[in-house]
Parts: sequence; C-alpha cells; structure tokens
Amino acid sequence: MPALAASALLLAAGCSSDPGPRSAAAPERVPDATSSAAAPADDGRPLAVAAAPAATSTAVARPGTAGGRAHKSALTVTSYDSRTRRAVISPAHKGNPSPSQTPGETPPPSRTAVGDVIASAPAPGAPDGLLAKVTDVIDEKSDGTEVQTAPTTLDALLGDGEAKGTVPVDPASFDVEPLLPDVKVSWARAGDVHAGPEGAKVPLGSLRVDVATRVATAEGASASAAATVSGFVQVKPEVDFSYGGGGTAAGPKTAHLGVSGDWTSRWALKGRAAASAQPVRLPFAKLHADPVLQVGPIPVVVNLDLTCYFRISGDGRVTVDIEQDLKGDFDAGGTYDSARGWTSVNESHMASTPVHAQVTTAGGVQAALGAQATVGLYGAVGVTADLAPYLRGEAAGTVDVTAPAGSGTKTDAAATGTWGVYGGLDLSGTLQIQLSVFGTPVLQRGIPLGTLHREWRLAGGAV
Repeated sequence: MPALAASALLLAAGCSSDPGPRSAAAPERVPDATSSAAAPADDGRPLAVAAAPAATSTAVARPGTAGGRAHKSALTVTSYDSRTRRAVISPAHKGNPSPSQTPGETPPPSRTAVGDVIASAPAPGAPDGLLAKVTDVIDEKSDGTEVQTAPTTLDALLGDGEAKGTVPVDPASFDVEPLLPDVKVSWARAGDVHAGPEGAKVPLGSLRVDVATRVATAEGASASAAATVSGFVQVKPEVDFSYGGGGTAAGPKTAHLGVSGDWTSRWALKGRAAASAQPVRLPFAKLHADPVLQVGPIPVVVNLDLTCYFRISGDGRVTVDIEQDLKGDFDAGGTYDSARGWTSVNESHMASTPVHAQVTTAGGVQAALGAQATVGLYGAVGVTADLAPYLRGEAAGTVDVTAPAGSGTKTDAAATGTWGVYGGLDLSGTLQIQLSVFGTPVLQRGIPLGTLHREWRLAGGAV
C-alpha cells in the first residue's frame, strides 16, 4: 500500500501571530526576557546568553585602547545604507552613562570614532541588525554622526570571552507569508494566547501552522478520487549559540550556531494525486524572525527563515487514504574547532503513532510535509537545513487494506497482493561561507551537512 507523509521541522523557529502578509506588525518581543550583565571578557567568567530585552542596547568596543572592550552603550544606529555602508550614529545623551558602566570603570565612548566596532539590534536600514567597524568619520548631522563602516566579525567584540547558551524563540516574533489560501497560524506564550486553529491547545512557546488544499488529480481518475493534502506542524524552536575565545589571529578556539527544538505534526493524503518519479514540491508558507540574543553586553542578531512545503512523488496510479501522527526533535547547525575547522551537527529523532492506511490498485507514492530553514547572524546566512518527514506506501496487485501501524492486530483486506507502509525522514543541509562572521577562517566552499536518512516499517503484508 502507499502512503502519505508527515511533518515538518521547525526549524527554525517560532512564528507570527498574523497569517497575513509578512509586513503585518508582529507583537513586541517577550517583555519579561532579561539580559545578562556583562562579564568582562578578561576576568575568566563566561558571558551569559539570554533573550534580549525589548529595549536592546547597542554594544561598542574600541580595540587597542584602555577600557576598550565591549560595553553596552547609549549610542544608537539612527540609519544605515547597505549599498554605501554608511551609518548615522547618535551619541549618548549628556549625563546618561552606559547601562553597563560600574563605579571606577572607564566609561564607554560618548561619540563614535574610527576603529570602533558596533553591534546593534535591527535598526532603520539594517533590518537584520548591524555588525560593523567604523573606518571614517564623515560629518556631524542633526541626528548624529555620519560614518563609513566596513564588515567585521564577532571576535572583534567577544575577544577572549566565552559564551554558551540555548535560547527559546518567541513564537510571536515571526512574520508569516501564506503561499496558499488555507494556511492558518496559531501560537501561545505566557499571558498572551493567539486565537488560531486549536490556538488554546498550543503549548506555551510553540508555533503551529495548519494547511489544507487540493492537489492535482491523476489523469483518468474519477471524480470520487479527488486528491487533497492536509495537516499541521507544531514547532518549539530554540537557537543554540556558543563562542570559545582564546584562539589565535585565525579566530576563536570554538564556535557553534544552530537551531533545535521539538515538533509535532499530523499529515494526511487522500485521493489519487498526480505524481511523477521526480518529487513535486509545493511551498505553502514562509516565516521569518530576527531574535536578538544578549551575549554579555553584546546584542547578537540571529536571522531565521523557514519555508514549509509538501512534496509528493509516485507513479500516479494509486488511490490512497492515509494519515500519520509524528512527534520528535531536531538539531541542525555547525560547530567550529580550531583543530578541525567547521563540522556539521545533524540529528533528528521521531516516533510515529498508529497510522490508518488504505490503498486501492497497485503502485507507489511518497508524500512529505517538510520545512527548509536557514540560520544566520546579522544578515549573513550560516546554516541551511531541510527536514522532510515522510510516509511512503507501495502495493502490488489490487489491494484494499486498512491496518493499524505496527499493532500486530488482524488486517482487513480484499483482493490479492502485497503492500507495505513506511515512515521516514530526510535531513540535509549546508554550512555556508558566511559562518566566518565568528572570526573563523573563511570557508572556501559550502560544506554539506550530510544526509540523515531513516525509514521504518509501519505496516504491511501479503493478502
């Protein structure tokens, strides 16, 4: 017998309240998230990693000067032009010290100067945040100092510091762009539950995307064999970040960037779908978020993009009615070690509940509910991961079967033939050259994450 597919990753991350266009205003970041105090990079204590507060401070470092390590600062990025790399930096208000300044400590600069390294949360003209070095002071303007900037890397701010943490992504921080009419989004967080499909049942911190749509019917199929796909993906994403200083001029000793979390999904395929040997992929929603991590005094902007899709392949001959529930977790990203360079992290574990499967006529089909995620820093993509849990069915002869998956109970069947139903998942991806944003050596080419492929038998036999 043939099959359906189930489930998608996150991956990446939490999602938007409004299933309308991406321009829809997202709710403010979680207001009760607290930033960590800045531990000096040279005192041996690791920097704490947490979700940044709603009012995130800019961090400024002035390498090579006394007290020049990274500080929270009242300097702000008023505007930025990505084409010319010019920015306008507003000075600290008179008498307003940096939030991180302590008695007896050298105060951070009140105006920007050549050599300053700046890290900012999303700002006008820099929706992905800004990590840059000031190379020239051009002019004083009414709204601040116009400067020329150049790209830089995180090690210019983090230096010999160490930081490691996993931070949940606020599901309400995502913008959602539905690509099909019947896509709905729901999420839940403490004190603020978004009303969507099954909205009140979505666990805190989770995002759910529902979809239902017709798909092309195989040529010659009867009206009663109309094909549909439907289901939902529920994700609770987290960002994994670490940095281990003390490296050489070539970069830190260690670094890591990835996305992980839990997912739950249900996916159903009914009818006689048009299919081909080459998988047909149809995206149904795009999601984007820019969560800000507070790494000591430094706002580190993580860019998350997630494209949810369904995929069908087969011979176009079988009519199916199949459904499966899946629960599991995922972990995808890149890890750097000065001795080995960049290597991949690529893990997923999934368990399926009993599946209802019915197939008529011989043939085969595979259907997946998947998600492709990209994770980067300050607008530079670092990791691309594609998770596609699927359901596959095949049958020979003329078979009409209904069976609970793996239950060992009696199968009701008509006609004669063989059939099998299989669950599985594919996880693949690439580490990108932009991971050098940590200050590590530039990758000469993309490094494949490798393909994780697992498949398990759900039901089958001869009838």
